[in-house]
Amino acid sequence: MVAALPPLLVPLRDRAAQAALFLDYDGTLAPIVDDPAGARPVPGVPELLARLGERLAVVAVVSGRPVEFLEATLGSPAGVHLAGLYGMEEVGAGGELRRDAAAEAWRETVAEITAVLDREAPRGVEVEPKRLSVAVHWRAAPREEGWARRAVESAAQRSGLVAQPGRMSVELRPPVEADKGTVVARLGAGHQVVGCFGDDVGDLPAFAAVSALGRAGATTVTVAVTDPESPPEVAAVADLVVEGPGAAVALLEAIAGG
Repeated sequence: MVAALPPLLVPLRDRAAQAALFLDYDGTLAPIVDDPAGARPVPGVPELLARLGERLAVVAVVSGRPVEFLEATLGSPAGVHLAGLYGMEEVGAGGELRRDAAAEAWRETVAEITAVLDREAPRGVEVEPKRLSVAVHWRAAPREEGWARRAVESAAQRSGLVAQPGRMSVELRPPVEADKGTVVARLGAGHQVVGCFGDDVGDLPAFAAVSALGRAGATTVTVAVTDPESPPEVAAVADLVVEGPGAAVALLEAIAGG
């Protein structure tokens, strides 16, 4: 379905050659599911991304997922940047892989903490290894939220890793200057139109970077993709709010020209 395009999104379509578009994965292009490994994009999204990549100057999926996961689920659409682990690794539009050297130095520490958390996690708590980070999910065992938060806090204190909150999860990652905002600031610089779709607190730095580009003269728009468990602070700072990945994808179809 192609949605009617709200006026704030029209510049992304009509000035596509000067536009940069940034998209989250979970909760934006793919529905939130109980098992993180099973999250798949809305049908047609890989092909849609390729069409957007042909039209817009920059299209990037910026996610907390590893690049390997994004490649497996999105199929490496031509012309699309895949930025994983909050910008700690990235496959450029030409297919070249880049990893943050400062984050790589923490790889062994992350592996050690991942092993401890996996060994101690109560039944139903999912410990998701991401090579340069580790996420602890309690969606399938909500009564274990307290354990998960305490375990992550303790691991952060003894390891030097930092906690990144998410939807019914907390992630531990290296203390490096890389987040979704740094990706948006770098790839969005110099473009006349910049847009960003996201659903979680991890997208707030991306929204802030879009706003900074707006203050520098770009035409900008941020879109919160919400559902009943969405953090309210994301919608509070967005220019537009839509309900669920299906609605977000319909708007992207309209930006791509139907």
